[in-house]
Formats: sequence, C-alpha cells, structure tokens
Amino acid sequence: MATIMHVDMDSFFAAVEQRDNPELRGKPVIVGGTRDSKRGVVSTCSYEARKYGVHSAMPIAQAVKLCPHGIFIPGDHKKYAAVSGQIRSVFYRFSPVVEIVSIDEAFLDMTGCEHLYGSLEDLGRAIKEQIYETVSLTASVGIGPNKFIAKLASDYRKPDGLVVVRPEEVWDWLAQFPVKKVWGIGQKTAEILASWQIYTIADLRRCRRETLVERFGKYGDTLYQLARGIDPRPVEPESETKSLGRETTFETDISALPKLRQVLAELSAEVGYRLRRHGLWARTITVKLRYHDFTTITRSASLPEPVNNDDDIFSTACQLLVKNAGSRPVRLLGIYVSQLTSFGQASLFSDPRREELARVMDELNTRHGRRVIYKGRQLPLDSGGK
Repeated sequence: MATIMHVDMDSFFAAVEQRDNPELRGKPVIVGGTRDSKRGVVSTCSYEARKYGVHSAMPIAQAVKLCPHGIFIPGDHKKYAAVSGQIRSVFYRFSPVVEIVSIDEAFLDMTGCEHLYGSLEDLGRAIKEQIYETVSLTASVGIGPNKFIAKLASDYRKPDGLVVVRPEEVWDWLAQFPVKKVWGIGQKTAEILASWQIYTIADLRRCRRETLVERFGKYGDTLYQLARGIDPRPVEPESETKSLGRETTFETDISALPKLRQVLAELSAEVGYRLRRHGLWARTITVKLRYHDFTTITRSASLPEPVNNDDDIFSTACQLLVKNAGSRPVRLLGIYVSQLTSFGQASLFSDPRREELARVMDELNTRHGRRVIYKGRQLPLDSGGK
C-alpha cells in the first residue's frame, strides 16, 4: 500500500508578505493589485481577509467593497519563486519522488520511508517543522494511501493542519464530503448529481458504475472509483524535459496565412495542454517553418514572464508566423516552447479568470477522452486555405 503526502502552503503569497513585514501580521492582506486597480484580481489573501468573503480570482474592486480596510499588495513573483525553491529543497530531504503541483504545493511519495518515523503523524510533523525552520512559514499536510485522499486531507484542517487517513479509515472518512470535493466535479456536474438527489460522496456510492459511465462517459468510471477512495495515479517526479513542441506536415503545401493561423492555433492548444498537464510554464516560444523547397527556418521570442495559457502561446507564435511566413508555400509548421519552469504562477501576471477557463476546457476535454471544446481560431476554414 502506498503512502502519499500532499503539502500545501498556507495562504502562500500573503504569508510571505506577512513574514517579511511584521506590521502586516494578523491583518487582512490581499495580494494581486493595488486598491485602485480597475482590472486587477485577487491572487491570494490572508485568512484574516477570507473572513470577509475575499477569495482568489475575485476582482480587486469587489474585494475592496467586502474588505475596505484590507491591505492590498501587487505581489512580488521573484520573491515567491525564491521561497518556493527553498521549500522544494525540503521536500527532497524526505523523498526523491516529488511531484510539484504549483508554486506552493506538491505530492511526495513516501512509500517505503515510513519506517524512518515513529508514526505517520511524526512524519507529517517532521516535514512541517523543517519547512518552518527553513522559511518561517506554515504548511498544511495530508497523508493517505493515494493522491486523492492526501489532497483532501491537507485541505481538511487548514491552516497549519496535519491529517493522516489510513487505508482502513478511507471508506468512513470520505463519506462525509460533498460531491464537489471529488476531483473533476465542477458546478455543472454537481447540479446533475443534485438532480439525482446526490449531494455527498456517500450518496454517490449508490450509483451503479454503468449509470455513471452512461451519463459521464469515461469520467463516470473515475467518479465510481474516487467515491470509494480508489485513485491509481502515481506521483510523477519533476519533468526533465527541456522543451515541448508539436509540428505537422501538410499533404498539400499551404500559402494562405489564415489557414496557417488556424493550424498554428490548434498546435498552440496542444502544446499549452501539455504544459499545464505537467505543471510547467515556458518563457521562449519558437515557430518552425519548412517551405515547399525544404528550406527550414526557426524563429523565437522570449517573454518577460513564463506562460502556459493557449492565448499567450498563440499570440506570440502568431506574431512570429506573420513576420516570417511570407508568400512561399509552407510544407511543415511547428511550434516549440522552451526555458521551462515550474514557477509560472501566471495568476500574478494575467487574469486568473482566463486561467480558470483553460482549466475547465482541459477538464472537459480530458473527461471525454477527446477534444470536445475548441476556440474559434482552431476551427477549420471553409476556404480550404491552400
């Protein structure tokens, strides 16, 4: 039986600011923009601010109304990334198998390491203490037999929590949770389940596997398993990948720019999905063009901040395409991203609502095992675009 740990830093960005400025401690700190930001959104807020209803991805203007005495801070990505790096070094003191989920959370596979500690609780306390000694910040830790249980456990008693769920406890412990706590269940799925009088995981267990698969496709089988505490996903160590890309060779050479743009949009979406799947961001975008005479060129652009959103990737790639495609027929078109990092935290530099849209699209496309949602720029052109 596996032993999986999930570590989630408590209100990370706000906590770093409170650590570095003692005057902010115990006060409602809201990171993401200044008080007069017209288009800013909340990236993270302290637990003191959450008491007023402030939460991530909320427009700053709304946060000001809910918490007028809040302390609004634009945020310092470089500082947060540096602190995250220190925390990551702690993870590797405990396990070589670490999956970085985001700048402030990670899974650790502790299977086989349990005997080094008196109990699983001692293990959890040890990593919490090491993190605090290293960066003077608290973390919430969940330990369970798989990633799903560990993630739920880390969120159960935040902040500064420690929850251990042993294999024999999973069935009863899970039953209490609302279905929206199940990985992948969003508002729409929850509404469908509610129409079936299903509100908790205990209720979800009443559904036959066949019924769930018939209604939700492949994801229905996942729901059936998660409701029973079954999650076979392994902890995936950090990728050693230096670049990601996708290219396609046309059956017939293409010279029409609109058609090339449409293909580039599709390739950008695929590369963006792969980045998000691995929790990576990219700073450099490269477009590859092979012409009808087999002449091949690559053109790159490096961005001031790393990205993993389809819109950002396509926008940069499209500029490179327009500047370099010319009128010659194109035989091959490709896009590559490099200078990869796990420290993107794009919400500091772009609208989190757009990042949430990407997440929802990824979720739906993954759930159905195929692409079911496209952006307009990805749709084939009627003209054929030769």
